[in-house]
Amino acid sequence: MSRPNASLIALLAILCGLAALVGRVPTAAAADGQRHILVLGRISDDPKIHYEQLKPLLDYVVPRMADVGIREGRVLMARDAQQMASYLRRGQVDWVTETAGTAMLLQQRGGAQPMLLTERDGVSSYRTVFFVRRDSGLKALEDLRGRSVAFQNNASTSAYFVPAIELLRRRMSLSLLLSPMDKPSGGTVGYVFARSELNIGAWVHKRLVDAGTMSALDWNNPARLPVSYRKDLEIIHTTEPVPRALEMVRGDLDPKVQARLREVLMQAAGDPQAAEALRYFFRTTRFMPIDADTRGVLDRLRSGVAEVRADVE
Repeated sequence: MSRPNASLIALLAILCGLAALVGRVPTAAAADGQRHILVLGRISDDPKIHYEQLKPLLDYVVPRMADVGIREGRVLMARDAQQMASYLRRGQVDWVTETAGTAMLLQQRGGAQPMLLTERDGVSSYRTVFFVRRDSGLKALEDLRGRSVAFQNNASTSAYFVPAIELLRRRMSLSLLLSPMDKPSGGTVGYVFARSELNIGAWVHKRLVDAGTMSALDWNNPARLPVSYRKDLEIIHTTEPVPRALEMVRGDLDPKVQARLREVLMQAAGDPQAAEALRYFFRTTRFMPIDADTRGVLDRLRSGVAEVRADVE
């Protein structure tokens, strides 16, 4: 067999080198090409509705960030917190709007950082209430040992994370029930997911479960808890307040982009051109800085969310 001559070997080496270089150029160009795009993320079970709520504010923000290189905005939905955390770690999402419990989960799992508090309908924080039937004989959280409680779903801050944390801090174990008709074993607090505030109130009222949880805002909202139910119910415990919602950014977002985004959002409440976009954005009334007291609340919430994930789920 004849050996290839030196000229042919040299030519092949040059061609291979060029091929490798060409293969790298699109990747580098694609990475550079993404730097002008601001991606707003949301965990969603209804992407169409949430897109309509998010896009107007994104369209308001993007033109005001041209001085830091932002020229385009995109919305990216995730099916759950695990997928959103992955997007954050991989740099596919820059900014996420979420309720406080899920926001702390994204901080733990995705490296997201709290940027601003979100005030909705003029309210920046809320408390969770535990309630029972007036004729139940239950008067305090400790009375729930061996009883059942209705949460909303495993992503709810006010009707899952916060009440579960409150029970765990009292050294009360939680056990998942198969249905509202199921009963907890031993001295545990049995819990079941009711999917909506209306169901939570109905299940307590009809004695399907012993107690329910929801935000104080929902407790006082007849659309979430009908007056006909509430007259037979009473609150036995109210938690400390937690932020209603948070704007989070990925941990490695360019500091200049983050600073400008924060500035634009904080100024939006005073800009008439932002009014409609804020209304679509979950009825936001303003964005607020996070003070030291709120950071303390978030630290406790983050620790509690981790405990719920480890000990309850």
